[in-house]
Amino acid sequence: MYIVTVTFQIEPAHMAQFMIAMQANAEESLLRERDCHQFDVCVALDDPTRVFLYEVYTSAAAFQTHLTMPHFKSFNTLSTPWVKSKAVNLYLRD
Repeated sequence: MYIVTVTFQIEPAHMAQFMIAMQANAEESLLRERDCHQFDVCVALDDPTRVFLYEVYTSAAAFQTHLTMPHFKSFNTLSTPWVKSKAVNLYLRD
């Protein structure tokens, strides 16, 4: 399995909008991408503007497909101005 983690720092004024858009992106990913097996959206207990994603895909190719999907592109375009920082990490799991 191919694991993607993402940590976002969001502009406080846009946190509510970001979460609505992120939850929709997660739901669409699970619904429309058969190789997306898990898409967890978490908010840090010590910082309500830090969002952590844990995504599980069948393969690196499946994740690359995710990046081309209309729901991801829409989310990314909409949310980019709200993001102060973003860190992506990639892992393999047997």
